[in-house]
Amino acid sequence: MFVLELTYTAPLERIDAVLPQHVAWLTAHYEAGTFLASGRKVPREGGVILAAGPDRAGIEALVATDPFVREGLTEYRITEFVATTTAPALDGHREQLPS
Repeated sequence: MFVLELTYTAPLERIDAVLPQHVAWLTAHYEAGTFLASGRKVPREGGVILAAGPDRAGIEALVATDPFVREGLTEYRITEFVATTTAPALDGHREQLPS
């Protein structure tokens, strides 16, 4: 499981201009089952995405396709964690610690 933390590196006017493309990108990854939750930070300086993926390299490649990244508007911080405990709605994403 991954926490994707976006930090805007451009003014909000530029973010808002690309936001519809970013939302379409999010929607596609929700439909693919990769994204589980997302939203804006408060204050509005970026966002957070909870993602399920097989490996860090795949998530890094996916992040590179975000329109915000392609337009140079945001930086990502990727944190990988092992989701050993989940809410019932996320049972399918529960993981085992490596041995």
